[in-house]
Amino acid sequence: MNRGVVILGSTGSIGTQALDVIRRHRDSFHVMGLGAGGTRIDLLAQQTAEFNPPAVAIADISHVGELREALAAHGVHQCEILAGADALEKLAGQWGSSTGGDVVVLNGINGSVGLRPTLAALKSGATLALANKESLVVGGGLVARAMVRPGQIVPVDSEHSAIAQALRSGVHHRGLTSLNLDGESEVRRIILTASGGPFRGKKRADLRNVTAQQALHHPTWNMGPVVTINSSTLMNKGLEIIEAAYLFDMAPADLVPVVHPQSIVHSMVEFRDGATIAQASPPDMRLPIALGLSWPERLDDVARPNSWDQASMWTFEPVDTETFPAITLAQHAVAASPFHPAVFNAANEECVAAFLHGQIGYLDIVDTVERVLGEFTAPSGSVDVETVLGVETWARDCAHRIAAH
Repeated sequence: MNRGVVILGSTGSIGTQALDVIRRHRDSFHVMGLGAGGTRIDLLAQQTAEFNPPAVAIADISHVGELREALAAHGVHQCEILAGADALEKLAGQWGSSTGGDVVVLNGINGSVGLRPTLAALKSGATLALANKESLVVGGGLVARAMVRPGQIVPVDSEHSAIAQALRSGVHHRGLTSLNLDGESEVRRIILTASGGPFRGKKRADLRNVTAQQALHHPTWNMGPVVTINSSTLMNKGLEIIEAAYLFDMAPADLVPVVHPQSIVHSMVEFRDGATIAQASPPDMRLPIALGLSWPERLDDVARPNSWDQASMWTFEPVDTETFPAITLAQHAVAASPFHPAVFNAANEECVAAFLHGQIGYLDIVDTVERVLGEFTAPSGSVDVETVLGVETWARDCAHRIAAH
């Protein structure tokens, strides 16, 4: 295997870990493009110098001059630079038409801005290694329609990667990631595990005065600030339930969250005969990233395996939905309309930003999202990108208005 790789969000957590995987498996991959927002120009230049892609992209056009200077300082003089709001979309879509399945686009962008690059990658024919969960949360139906072949999406979130791996134990299953789209599904339920975040075991009254510093201290994973806050409120698990509903064509009621603080079992699939298949590994994102790049093959020695010569205990407990209502909100949103998940996500993004800037309290994050959903009326007509993005704008404005009061 010598697969071409395009990495969107190369300077972020997912992107840097993906490049670490590639660095240690040079014979398996060659980097064809790197894309980033534009806030870490020198790192992007370093990555370009090391991996020598023919093209790089930054979303912030005001940093083009700085990028040119940084590339020159690192000895890079011949590299196409794409810049502007549509630069990552162009980078995602310009390779697949000629090389098809030989190219994998890893979408590691944060937020709903990842939707258009996701659609571009799929329409090009490239395999999409999807770490940008908002693409499905915001535009699940659009993503499904953009696919040009079955199994084109490989999930990179640890939970959805675990589910995709467990599904290979069966024969028939429907869904965007399905290996076999025919026949009746053998799956009864999907169980998504959650670490429980830093406030596992707390009650609502205990969380009233939580600070951003406390919420950013995750017990298991090292992630960016938005994802870490989402993990603390369990909003992240709500988003993953919406994502799983689209990826695996499952009813929200058949997507069951469970708290597993050790973060060793990443998710499970329960089959209709009563068997449950779990994927277990130490909490290391390089594993699902590597599998996203190499699927369906596996690479050697990506991360250390579980240790079986020492005593250990794995525990599971139900989610306290009274203290952490985000999951229930997510289930209601995905069942309500194709637009409600976009409202759910956009309102949450605004509330997390407001919390991190000290403008609202910790409990106000999910409470405000609930109020925004309550005020929303889904538009009639078909789902398209412009309508979805318009709904998002409404949700952000509504969240701002509610938070201001």
